[in-house]
Amino acid sequence: MSTRKSSKQNDWELFSNFKQRGEWVELLFMAKAALRHFAISKPWGDTQAYDVGIEYGLNFLRVQVKSTTYRMGAGYLCQFKPNHRKKLDYTLKEIDLFAAYVIPEDAWYLIPAALLLGSRRRTMAMLCPMRPPAKKASYRYECYREAWNLLTKSRAELAQCKVPPPPPSHHRKPDSRRVTKASLLRPD
Repeated sequence: MSTRKSSKQNDWELFSNFKQRGEWVELLFMAKAALRHFAISKPWGDTQAYDVGIEYGLNFLRVQVKSTTYRMGAGYLCQFKPNHRKKLDYTLKEIDLFAAYVIPEDAWYLIPAALLLGSRRRTMAMLCPMRPPAKKASYRYECYREAWNLLTKSRAELAQCKVPPPPPSHHRKPDSRRVTKASLLRPD
């Protein structure tokens, strides 16, 4: 047995496979939700599309828990698709919310399933930027970082969520106009 001090950033390395790590992350999510006084349920076995049920008043939300340690560019890439052995994709009839944990940064993202499973299916997203993004549409889910208040919403309210607009460009001032050939030819 090692006597090294365990650091939060290395705990995930103790697991021999992704299933074990996923179960650990589900427990972390349930503990975080319980600290916020939510009632928690766990479906028996692996036959349901959701990992954790959250009760708040009359609401019952189905939460699919995901995690990532995969650093790519200026952030972390998180996949929002089922286990490779599962044949069917997730649907809005099965899941209300994704809880994505960026393990090295100890950061949770609570993202309405409608944003990822809606008309334009998104199987992955960049989370937890380490520096300003180069692409305008990158990291559009930052407004859902530590958004624990979403657990108080109803399924209908979560289904109405829209994909947030891309963050403002860091290359131009907010009031500046883009200079194009056409704009140079237009009289003021």
